[in-house]
Amino acid sequence: MGNICGKPEPAAFSQPGRRLDSAPPAPATAPLPDKQQRRRTMSGGRTLGGSSTTGTTDADDARRKAAAAAEARAQESSKGGKLHNQLQAQKKKTMTETLKEASNEERQRRDMDANVEILSHN
Repeated sequence: MGNICGKPEPAAFSQPGRRLDSAPPAPATAPLPDKQQRRRTMSGGRTLGGSSTTGTTDADDARRKAAAAAEARAQESSKGGKLHNQLQAQKKKTMTETLKEASNEERQRRDMDANVEILSHN
């Protein structure tokens, strides 16, 4: 089955080949625009949603706002949150405290399994 909307691919060997020691054909390039066309395309455009007069104050103001927002995010992330505090508390625990918690959890699991067997009369 082929592509319904696409053009068929040319056969791989439909064109004559070239020798391995020869250079590949140069790609076709578009002509360069003249100076007037470059001047029109290189001029700074208007910022979307900006006023009709362009100036550096709009760009500077936007940069300042972006920098302030980034600084606020950096300060907020350095404070830490709930997960950060939990991780710090976990790191402060000693190995014996961690092993005691694991032991208690395993003991509770065994007690629950024993209770299930008692209730099912096995």
